[in-house]
Formats: sequence, structure tokens, C-alpha cells
Amino acid sequence: MFPARLRPYDPDQPDSPGLMARAVPVIIICGVALLALVTSEGLAWLPLLAVGPALAAAHCGPYGVIRIGVLAVAVGALLGTQGDEPVRTQAIMLATPAAVALASCGASALRRRREKVLAAVRSVAEAAQNALLTPVPARVGQFQVAVRYSAAAAEARVGGDLYALLPTPFGVRLIVGDVRGKGLPAVSTAALVLGVFREAAYDEPDLLDVVARIERSLSRNLAPDDFVTAVVAGYPSEGRMELVNCGHAPPLLVGETGITAVEPIRPAPPLGLASLGGELPSLQVVPFAEGEQLLLYTDGVIEARDRGRTYFPLLERVPRHICDEPSRTLASLHDELLSHVGGRLHDDAALLLLRKPVLGAVRRVADVASA
Repeated sequence: MFPARLRPYDPDQPDSPGLMARAVPVIIICGVALLALVTSEGLAWLPLLAVGPALAAAHCGPYGVIRIGVLAVAVGALLGTQGDEPVRTQAIMLATPAAVALASCGASALRRRREKVLAAVRSVAEAAQNALLTPVPARVGQFQVAVRYSAAAAEARVGGDLYALLPTPFGVRLIVGDVRGKGLPAVSTAALVLGVFREAAYDEPDLLDVVARIERSLSRNLAPDDFVTAVVAGYPSEGRMELVNCGHAPPLLVGETGITAVEPIRPAPPLGLASLGGELPSLQVVPFAEGEQLLLYTDGVIEARDRGRTYFPLLERVPRHICDEPSRTLASLHDELLSHVGGRLHDDAALLLLRKPVLGAVRRVADVASA
């Protein structure tokens, strides 16, 4: 089953608005009828019956709108029999809800047609997201992995932030990056970077050569003022994590001694700006033992602000949520991030957590399960 937020919309299924949404038009019609009965103005209230079918068009299909319209006209006709107004006057009064009901029926049909188009666009967006940001399994190689991604445009579900993690002949390799800008140009650049990375990660033994191939590709395809910040990492041998930071936020290394921001020894410019000069990307090696975790993230996380314009203090908040299950850690951390900004991010945000499990603990769990 799909989660509620990701469940695909089927415009061919009957509309199923909430109970309150279905009840509102009927409540309005009953309210107008009550006003007409308790006041001396009688038919003067009847044009307000048109509000019922008008609201129904926002939630119901054409047949549902017609039913609400028939109810409104029937109530109006019944109220008309209680007074002594001429039939001509009653007919004029009832023409308003009848005409609005017919117009609302057409509006409902147009809404359903547009929802079908939107459903098709959403299906394309889902396919693009699955092709661009391939779902990461809970375990890659010897690592436990979790990813949380939120696009600034919630309906798009894909943006300029990028990530990928894959096993290669040279160990597990990954990338987390942030494309300058938003919208379709940023998505196009992200797709370019991920495509080159997935190809080069399998071919190049040296992690710096992987970065160099991405740089060459971007230099041929990006505008002069466009760039991509990124961290490319690899685990070529036991206890050794390689990092190449190209203008990106420093990863956080979680170990027994606490949490440390792995600042680059020689800061390098973002990908796509090598032609402007500056330091070349350098390879940084950090110890990565069993039980340690590495958190990579994009600027959308640390630049998220609350109503007081205070940035999200990621380094302070991570210790509250860290545990032995990366998925639980990122779920609670992401929830706190959304709470900090008031429920909606204004920039793309990605979090990727890598954990090297303790082999002894894994063996003990396996022995208990087999017993």
C-alpha cells in the first residue's frame, strides 16, 4: 500500500471527500430553509440556496452537484408553497439555485478533467524521481543506510538536491550534492551529475578521478555561473573512509567520542567552477570504525529557519536522535527539522546517514535468531 501522501490519485474513481465536506452544502441548504421559516421575509432568502451546489462543485462530481442542486430547488419549491407570492415570483426565485447548480455541474466536470491531466503529470514526476533518485535500500554492502529527502515544491517531489549510493568494485561509493538554483534547470543538472557519478564510480579506481569526470562533464554543459556543491565519499578498505569535499557542507562523523564536523583540509570550489582557478579537490582520509556513523546533508537542512530567522542547529540536534537504526535517526531528525520551520521547508533538503554496524553484535543477533 502507498502512504497517504504518495498514494496515486485515480480520477476515474468516484470522488470521496470527507464527511464534513459532503455535509457542508446540505447544512447550508437546511440553514437557509430555517431562516426562511423563522423570518417574515420568506422567499427573500431562497437565492442563498445556490451556495449549496456552488460549494459541492469543489468536492463532488457532476452527478453529486446535480443531486445537491435538486435538493436546493426542491427545498425552495416547498418553502414557496408556504407563502402567498405569485407563481411567477417563485419561479424567478428558484431560477437562481437551478442556474447555479447547472453551472456548478459544468465546473465540476472541468475540474475532474484537469485532475486527470494533473494525475498524468504526477505520474511522470514519480517516474522522473525514481529514475533520478533511485531508492536506497536499508543495507548497501556492509553499511546500514537511510535517506530522507524533501523537495521545496512538495508536489514536485524532486528538486536540485541529489544523492546516490552504490557498491562498486572499489568499495561502496556515494555522493550528496546541491545544485545552484531551483526548478527544471536544477533537476536537469542533478540528473547529469548523478549519471556521470554512477558511471565513473564503477570505472575509476581513484575517487579523485571520479570527481574529475564529473567536473569535465559539468564544464561542457553548465552555464558559467552555475555550479554544484558536493561531497563524494568512498570506503575502499576496512576502517578507511575517503572524502572529497567540493564546496559542500562538512559531513558529521558520529563516534564514541562525540560528533565531529569533518572540515576539508584544503577547501575546493564547487563542481563546475574549476576553470575559475582555486584549489583543486583533495582526497581526505578519515578513520571509520565499527559502530561509527557518517551524516551527509545539503544546505537546505542547516539553512532552514524558524519564525525568528534562526537557523536549524543540526550539530546540536543530532545527539538527541542518534541511535543504532539510521532510519529511526533520520525520521526523528527530519520531524524536528519540519517542526523548526513550522511544517514546510522553503528549500530542498536531503539527509543521508551511513552506519558501519558492529560485527560482533550482528553475529550475536544472528545466533539468537537461529537458536
